[in-house]
Amino acid sequence: MKRLLATVIVGAFAATALAGCSSAASGDTVVKVAYQTFGAFTQMDTHMKAVKKEYEANNKGMTVKLVPIAASENDYYTKLALMNRSASTAPDVLYEDTFLIKSDAEAGYLAPLDAYVAKWKDWQQFPDNAKTAGQGVDNKLYGISMGTDTRALWYNKGLLEKAGVAVPWQPKTWKDLLDAAKKVKAAEPGVVPFNVYSGKPQGEAAVMQGFEMLLYGTKDTLFDTQKNKWVLGSKGFTDSLGFIKDLYQGGLAPTPQQALDPNIGTTIFTDWIPNGKLAIALDGSWQSGTWIESGAKPWPEWSSVLAQAPMPTQNGQAPKVTSMSGGWTLALGSKSKNKDAAWGFIALALDQKNSKAYDIAASQIPVRADVTSDPQYTKSNPTAAFFSDLVKNTHFRPADSDYAKISNAIQVAMESVMTAQQSPQEAAADYDAAVTGIVGVKKTVTEK
Repeated sequence: MKRLLATVIVGAFAATALAGCSSAASGDTVVKVAYQTFGAFTQMDTHMKAVKKEYEANNKGMTVKLVPIAASENDYYTKLALMNRSASTAPDVLYEDTFLIKSDAEAGYLAPLDAYVAKWKDWQQFPDNAKTAGQGVDNKLYGISMGTDTRALWYNKGLLEKAGVAVPWQPKTWKDLLDAAKKVKAAEPGVVPFNVYSGKPQGEAAVMQGFEMLLYGTKDTLFDTQKNKWVLGSKGFTDSLGFIKDLYQGGLAPTPQQALDPNIGTTIFTDWIPNGKLAIALDGSWQSGTWIESGAKPWPEWSSVLAQAPMPTQNGQAPKVTSMSGGWTLALGSKSKNKDAAWGFIALALDQKNSKAYDIAASQIPVRADVTSDPQYTKSNPTAAFFSDLVKNTHFRPADSDYAKISNAIQVAMESVMTAQQSPQEAAADYDAAVTGIVGVKKTVTEK
């Protein structure tokens, strides 16, 4: 996610490069880049430092000011929103989750990129679904994808074998998941059987890695794309909360206190999994980036100790497996005084060489065709083929600007069930009321 900036100056981007230099001459020499760095995930920081060095070498007189924000997802979103409220603090380049593109564009935080990509030869390397991932409700482009991802089950082969679960493990239903977790609990009391993120401190991880991996394995959905309305009264919604209840109240998951720790993700992938304290984790394709040589917790044995299995649908119904895909983008701040120079940084960060380096280091599924087919990428990770294959059965979060608020309502429902404050039915009813309050009755449809 080098060569581009070098060619920018003499090629199609000569005008933008010169504009950046003219800004430098007038005193506005800084391109401020804000991004998340948190816990075990240091790859973005490494990537941004490398691009900064190359950008400054190619653009004399320009300075890149990196603004790494060490925060969990929810806190990162909050801090970024606060920065964007003032021109004095707003970044020029933003590391932006795809699900926030629409709401942040509507809030006026992001500048459209259509005029830039129209002159960018690299844009042809991005498939249509990657291009639309960064679109706002006005169909303008506000973010360029850095990569995508899928989600599945990571499991410790030795722990499952000791519990009497046949390996390789291929669960076909939710019942198979719970049965395996129960066997682990009975055989190995000191091991956490199964982690599914849940509750408000986990933010979007709880919703996307947890709840939606369940919901989209039922017949139901959050959002009716044909009617452009949010779905209420969903049996699949209540059933998904029921699975959370079975897991947490059945002692098959981390304790609620552990689960509500904002740092649990870091704990899981730097301690629990490498040290054999967790048997099964429902999580993302990128997690092996923690254990590779350049990761935060190098663990050479990871690929022999762990295996992966697709997440099954609720009752094994077609297509039998399910996944969720998302990803992050680089976006251009609307308050930037150096938009051309900021675009130059984005284009450099996402050229073929830098995209490949980032996708390998962060265990991302590439969106650029010339990275996907690059032998250096395909040989970089033994799980690349498995997680890439899940794309054909993946789902995406609703492309609606109200999604961020809906996500918060799902987190509340999950937490109330996992902590036994509400039954799944009660939490689902409160969720329906919350959605109606957020979007209005006319933008909802009730399942029959």
